[in-house]
Order: sequence, then structure tokens, then C-alpha cells
Amino acid sequence: MKGVVMLVMVVVAMLLGVSVSSPPSTSTSGSGYENQQQSQKSWWKSMFSSSVVNPVGSSVVLPIYGNVYPQGFYHVQLNIGQPSKPYFLDPDTGSDLTWLQCDAPCVHCTKGPHPLYRPSNDLVACRDPLCASLQPSDDYKCENPEQCDYIVEYADGGSSAGVLVKDNLALNFTNGIRVSPRLAIGCGYDQRPPPGTSNYHPLDGVLGLGKGKSSIVSQLHSQGLVRNVVGHCLSSKGGGYIFFGDDVYDSSRVVWTPMSRDNPHHYSLGSAELIHGGKPIGSKNLLVVFDSGSSYTYLNGQTYQSFISLLRKELNGKPLSETQDDRTLSVCWKGKKPFKNLRDVKKYFKPLALSFSSGWRTKAQFEIPPEAYLIISSKGNVCLGILNGAEVGLQDYNVIGDISMQDKMLIYDNEKQVIGWVSASCDQLPTSNTAFV
Repeated sequence: MKGVVMLVMVVVAMLLGVSVSSPPSTSTSGSGYENQQQSQKSWWKSMFSSSVVNPVGSSVVLPIYGNVYPQGFYHVQLNIGQPSKPYFLDPDTGSDLTWLQCDAPCVHCTKGPHPLYRPSNDLVACRDPLCASLQPSDDYKCENPEQCDYIVEYADGGSSAGVLVKDNLALNFTNGIRVSPRLAIGCGYDQRPPPGTSNYHPLDGVLGLGKGKSSIVSQLHSQGLVRNVVGHCLSSKGGGYIFFGDDVYDSSRVVWTPMSRDNPHHYSLGSAELIHGGKPIGSKNLLVVFDSGSSYTYLNGQTYQSFISLLRKELNGKPLSETQDDRTLSVCWKGKKPFKNLRDVKKYFKPLALSFSSGWRTKAQFEIPPEAYLIISSKGNVCLGILNGAEVGLQDYNVIGDISMQDKMLIYDNEKQVIGWVSASCDQLPTSNTAFV
């Protein structure tokens, strides 16, 4: 799903009246559902008694595979079901719901690396709070009370429709505990790629890491398994890791800024000013969102045009010429001979920064060096990894994508309502708070 913006502009759970092939579980409605919930609470309480170390204060760390270019997407492997089977999912901080392409049966699915997920018969009821969190309003109707139907629509026009089910996810904690909590995920039986694209990247689904109740980290937190903190570390060499919990970083070394209260659905720090080469370019009050589901960074239409004009002026007289022969990205430049790596060309470009006025005493700056907004294409040209958000329907949103988050640990602390970042070595999994450089 990478290479496209995964920021969810609208998350709508529509009651489609479509049933999965497996019969609904009788324990998911009425008093049976309440008994099941109480039984699960008792099970967790007994499992994490004094004889077992409670994982709160520990974390789950998952390797990330892929890169911004040339692959254009990342994935993590999750083992789901009983017995557990592997699935490759797109880690996406821009959306909440985790879903798999699902044999329910499937109406429209793309070819993935693994067979379609076969759902359990443990359906999430329509009036379950997790289902309610996906609804556009509080007065939604339940045409089928025994199941929760959803549609997730992404900013690029892609979508997934399905039903919510519960299944086991096998997770290893940094303190050595291995558990398989039962979490709600989407059984997606109808996936639609963005308009103008023939197919998604070959993945089994999306790992929703957003702020909502249905996100994996929120569900783990509600079961007392981790603190409501999620983060990621993407290496410029490729790969990296994500984590749930807060024991893999030293908080005192992180630049922290409060989350915006004006944007409750996305990881945002509120308004920002774009800085180029240490100087403001005149673009203020930018609405910025962090989105690991987007390979590239996007500026709103007006800011993008101002930045491109400034960049072209800055490059005038440099040994670079804009080329129309390379359509890797919207804007590419060629040199006198093909470039082998960014070290050959980054000297011609200035660093960027986003300066956030958080309301705290000091402003926080998110630094974006040239290697965090440029790529070298297969043709040996240098291409701009900052794109025009107006062309993909982002309206006033400005999105910090994977390219600009490389070699940084990004931390989204939903308990303290802050976002933090720090330079880090992302090509090795952390065993404790030792990932910093």
C-alpha cells in the first residue's frame, strides 16, 4: 500500500448487510457477549498474576522490511490466528484499523504474498465500542446486530470494506514474555486501489497504528499489555522497526512536542512554518500530519509551488538540469553524468525544517536534510521526494512521509499526548533504550 498516501481522511463503517461465510458466534451478542468479555478479563488477570511478569513497562518490537526507493513500501510480519499464520502488513500511523485481505469470500482482492486470511467465527457485534469507534456518528443503525461492517476510505481514493472479527496475534515482549491476545481486526473482502492505479503493492493488508480505539496499540493498552505508545525507526539503508510500549528509548534525549487538540484523528503537532536553509520561506500555519503509510512527503498546493519556485531559483547556475525523461517522481534533475548516490549531489541542496509553535516556551524543529527529501533514480538522476498534496486530494494537509522520517525514531505517546523524535540507528533492533546515535 506504499507509495501512496495512506492518511485516512474518512473512516466510515457502513452497515452493508453482507455476512461472512462462517456462522456468527452465539457469544457475541446479548448476555453471552458480556460473559465472554468477563471471561477474557479473568483469563488475563490470572495469566499476569504475581507468578508472571506483567508486560506493562515492556514493549513489542517488530522488524520492518522494505525501503522508500526502489521498492516504495514497507511491511511488517504479524502471525495471526490459531494456528498462527504469517501475514505482511503495511505499518500505517495515518489510520486506525488493522485489516487483512480476507476469504469471506473475497469480492475484490489483490494478489498478496500469502493466501487470503480465513476469519474466525468470532464476530465483533455492531454495538461493541470498537465498532462504534469506526462509525461516522453515534446514532448509526445496525441492520445486522451480530456483526460490525466497515468501510475505510484513504486519502488517495483507495478503500477496504469488510467485517470486524477477533483473532489471536502472537507477540513477543522485550522482557521475554510471549502472549497471543485476542484483538479486533478487519476481514477485508473488498479492496479498491486508488483511481488511476492498476494494483496495490503486494501486501496482505494494513497495520493500523493511529490514535483511535480500534488501533492495535490502543487495544493492547486496553488489555493492560503495553502503554499506549507506538513508534517507528526507518533506516536510510532500508528496513527498521516499529514498537508498542515505552521501554526502547530514553525519554530525556527526545525532542517532545504536544499533539494538536484540533486534529483528534491524526498524529499532528498543529501549525508549522517551513524553513529552507535556515530561513523561513513565508509558508506559515501549515497543518502537518505524520504518516508512515506515505512513502513520500507532501506539501499543500500553494506551499509546494512556492517551494518548487525557490528550489529552481537556488539551483540556477548549478550543474543540474531539470529533465522530463525521468518520470520516477514529479521533478527530477540530471547531472553531467549519472549520480551514484546522494553524497554526489546533496551539496547542491539546502536542508529543510518544520518549526512547530506548540505553545511551549521553545519552538521544536523537525530537521529534514537533503538526503531526507531526495532520491537517486534508476537512471542516475536526483529526484525530489516532496510532492504536491493537491494532486492526491490532501487539501490543506501537509504530510511528513517515510522519506523524511529516515534515521529518526518517531514516538507517538497517546498517554501524555506528545510526539517526539531523535536521531537513531534504525538498522538494528533495540534490546533496550540503546537505539540512539
